[in-house]
Amino acid sequence: MRRFAVICEIELRLFMRDFFSFFFALVFPVLMLLLFGAIYGNTPIYDGAEAGMMDVSAPAYSVMVTGVTGLMSLPLTLSGYKERKIYKRFDATPVGKKSIMSAQVFVNLVMTLMGVSLLLITGRLLYRIQIQGTVLSICVSILFSIGAMFSMGFLFTAIGWDLKSTNLLCYLFYFLMLFLSGATLPDMLFPDTVKKISDFLPMTHAVDLMQGTFAGDSLSLHGTELLILGSLSVVCIAVGAVLYRKKDWT
Repeated sequence: MRRFAVICEIELRLFMRDFFSFFFALVFPVLMLLLFGAIYGNTPIYDGAEAGMMDVSAPAYSVMVTGVTGLMSLPLTLSGYKERKIYKRFDATPVGKKSIMSAQVFVNLVMTLMGVSLLLITGRLLYRIQIQGTVLSICVSILFSIGAMFSMGFLFTAIGWDLKSTNLLCYLFYFLMLFLSGATLPDMLFPDTVKKISDFLPMTHAVDLMQGTFAGDSLSLHGTELLILGSLSVVCIAVGAVLYRKKDWT
């Protein structure tokens, strides 16, 4: 346990030194909130609506945080370690490569929760965003979103044969989902064609789940989203684990 704690501490320091991961997980979502908050404020999303623009944007930007850590930071770090033969060196010690993989997951999970917390605190203090859901429903929605994004990143790492190919997969899927899922702009602004495409994107269902539970919906109203995200997590982890066993770690 002490060894794992030391590895986590080292990985956390490396995360904080990585400008891309640090900026886009902790700073960029808050900047997005401030930018659109300065433009729209927390005005109702449409005439007569109880929810304001920031009320629906904050949970959507929270999904953006899970995308940064799950689809960018985690898989690219794991793939980079493999290319630099870090795992081979750890396998020559009592620690083993599983410890460093577990530490990466733990660190990215912690940073995800920090990023989401910072975003919500900022939104609450500056724009009085409404969080009407129960603590349990919100925590479940966050964990399902994290699980889906992290498992996809794990699968991309297993599929990619080197850092460049993993990089391509992660960037392609991240930015595709980022702009077509409602994580940056409300999906109500999308034309019908784009909405049909977004229905096939996992991040869309994560955004719908987060926005619903933050607005006070019970989890039973979002059974479809929970089923999709949960099934995706199980499938990606299972397939990724099989592919990882077949990888050449030398």
